[in-house]
Amino acid sequence: MSPTDNPQTQNFTEAFKSWITELFNLKDEDHANERDTKEEIRKGIEFRGANLWILIFAILVCSVGLNVNSAAVIIGAMLISPIMGPIMGIGLGMGVNDFQLIVKASKNLGIALLMSVLASALYFWISPLDDAQSELLSRTAPNFYDVLIAFFGGTAGIVAGSRREKSNAIPGVAIATALMPPLCTAGYGLAQLNGQFFFGALYLFFINCVFISLSTYMIVRLLRYRKKVFEKPEREKRVKRYIAIFVIATIIPSIYTAVNVVQKTLFERNSSEFIRDVIKPTGSKVISENAVYAREGLFGRVNSSLELTLYGTRLTDDELKIIHNMYKKKCGQNAILSIDQGEDFVGEDDISSLKAYVDEYRINTNKVLTKKDSAIIDLKSELNRLKTNQFNVNDYADEAKALFSSLDEFSISDNVIKSLDRKSLDTLVLAYAKFSSTIEKEEKEKLINWIKVKTKSDSIKLIIE
Repeated sequence: MSPTDNPQTQNFTEAFKSWITELFNLKDEDHANERDTKEEIRKGIEFRGANLWILIFAILVCSVGLNVNSAAVIIGAMLISPIMGPIMGIGLGMGVNDFQLIVKASKNLGIALLMSVLASALYFWISPLDDAQSELLSRTAPNFYDVLIAFFGGTAGIVAGSRREKSNAIPGVAIATALMPPLCTAGYGLAQLNGQFFFGALYLFFINCVFISLSTYMIVRLLRYRKKVFEKPEREKRVKRYIAIFVIATIIPSIYTAVNVVQKTLFERNSSEFIRDVIKPTGSKVISENAVYAREGLFGRVNSSLELTLYGTRLTDDELKIIHNMYKKKCGQNAILSIDQGEDFVGEDDISSLKAYVDEYRINTNKVLTKKDSAIIDLKSELNRLKTNQFNVNDYADEAKALFSSLDEFSISDNVIKSLDRKSLDTLVLAYAKFSSTIEKEEKEKLINWIKVKTKSDSIKLIIE
């Protein structure tokens, strides 16, 4: 008797299969009604009225976050954004043979894309801060991990959407897949007329949309949602044909994108490992490195290159030949390695010269900083002096009223006066007084002398109304 014929073994196998099935069952007690799930996704597709305004404001918030390089602000904007709706709607439409839903979701996604890019472009066009910060730069070139995040994030989103009790998974998917920042980056590229930023960011957004829709389609089919029923078989065949074309048109570029991104990531990793394992042990120091992944056409030959600038131990022609061969074995026969060792390279002397230059630069920088610190201290002292010389008008006015009963209004302040002839600055105590009746010259002199004593200043200007 074989082990598989043993009744105890069969019972254990069946029990284990049943346990695994129950453990990963998506149609458990918390599984929402199919109609409710579809309706929930359909509601999130529309982009008009309040939904459109929420999207625009979320885009503006995200643009500010990218502008000031604040990850917290960017995350907050992604939590506000309703842009996941039409993307999941496309996946649902593919899964239930609803071509009208696909068209509607695609139309609304196009509206969301257009409004988002225009809103962010307008912001970056009027913003005084036009430097590309690290949060913005990271959204211009997708990598393999962006593909994985979009696919697994989209899967988590549709699974969470099919539950009765809605969790925080969908907001988490919105943050993880980062749909908003690429649109804002595309707007920045449009405002700055930078094609690399514009198309690179849209490419990243396209990757997110494709793989979120694809994961939604897969889960919808796994849950076996009922497909749309048509009265006429001819129309059903036509719709299925359209959906099949749409699915194929979505999957093919997604496969190409995934393969291309994986190859790019592997090339960049191999280049880094080559520098670490081959270049650095030679004793040469790497000043700069630039790894460029390039492909000729859609399915053409990959022509990638690595440009290095070195100093330190000079490499001989034989050593360079060996290094080039090792690089081709590591990164492919079509990969090109370019090494620049400098025209006036003399080995260790260059290091001493470079060190001397760095030391001189540090000394000069410290001198400049010392002068700036001294200027800041002087400005603070002047500011404190001016603050000290400010007068309490209430106290002065009350005492002046006690001395001059006909006084109705009084003001006093310390001012800076510029002499246009001498082009110099001086301080002056300026006082204003209004009396209910005309005062004599003696009274005016008395008031001026009182002000001089109180302010301890001889530079007094009194204006009497």
